[in-house]
This record gives sequence, C-alpha cells and structure tokens, in this order.
Amino acid sequence: MAATVPEVPNQGEEGVPSFSEVFKAFAKFGDSKSAGETITLSNSDKWFKQAKVIDGKKITTTDTGIYFKQAAKNKKSLNTFEYNQFLEIIAKNKKVSVDEIKQKLATSGPPATTRTTTATTGGAVSRLTDHTKYTGTHKQRFDESGKGKGIEGRISVMNDSGYVQGFKSNNP
Repeated sequence: MAATVPEVPNQGEEGVPSFSEVFKAFAKFGDSKSAGETITLSNSDKWFKQAKVIDGKKITTTDTGIYFKQAAKNKKSLNTFEYNQFLEIIAKNKKVSVDEIKQKLATSGPPATTRTTTATTGGAVSRLTDHTKYTGTHKQRFDESGKGKGIEGRISVMNDSGYVQGFKSNNP
C-alpha cells in the first residue's frame, strides 16, 4: 500500500507553514480517509524524527510513547489541543522548551518518504523473478512477452462439452 503524501496548504509568513498546517499534514499521512483533525502516535513519532526532535539520547520513541499515552488516556489519537498538552508534558519532563519543539516541528516540512525501504533487484532476486528461466507448468503462467496470464495460467480449465479427449472435432 503506497502512502499518499498530503501537501501543506497556505504557507504563512516567508513561506513557512504554521504549526497547525503541518500538524494536519502529518495527521493525514498514510490514511486517505483522515480529515487531519487527530494524530496517532506513529505519525507523531514520524514527525518528531523528521524534525529531529527525537535524537535517541534526550528524547526517544519510548518517551513519546509514554507521554502520548498519558495525554491520550484511552484514545488512539490526539486532537490539536490535546497534542499541545502532550508537547507540554514531554517538554516539562525532558527539560526542553515547548517553543523550541514547536519551532522544530513547524519547520520540518510536509511528511517525507525519504529513507524508505527499496526493493532489492540484484543477485538471487533477479534470477528468481526472471520468467524466462521458469520450466514446466510454471512456464505456462506467462505469455510470450513475459506478462502473467492471471487465473488462466494457474488453473486448468475443464472441457465439459461432453466429448471424450481423443475426439477430433467439438462439433456434433
């Protein structure tokens, strides 16, 4: 499933989007049905990592998980007001300025899909996925151009016309 990257609309002063606009973009990321009103922990962590708020030393994903659950209580996502409370909790406990965190988050830009896992194409993978090297019944799953035949290439269709196999003509 490919994730759609929502764009950040209405950039504010000097082309820098506001905190709420970037919040909405990250809240929508990966969920096409989302209106961008609430953000999940995984999207929040993605935002923190992209903004370099999570550094692995002072603030970690474990910290964000703990404080997110404190702010969320029993919910899976936070609205803007609750998210601001979450930022205040994490800033107070980690002795970091809330304004500094918000500034980093606001200037992080829209959700990016950089440094994602790419498909391997070399070595054994290319050898195993080359249809010209298939033999036997597996070879019959592809046409001459190498395109898969779909269901026709995987199952044998029975001839239920009523004639026996050795009969030369199918017309009665």
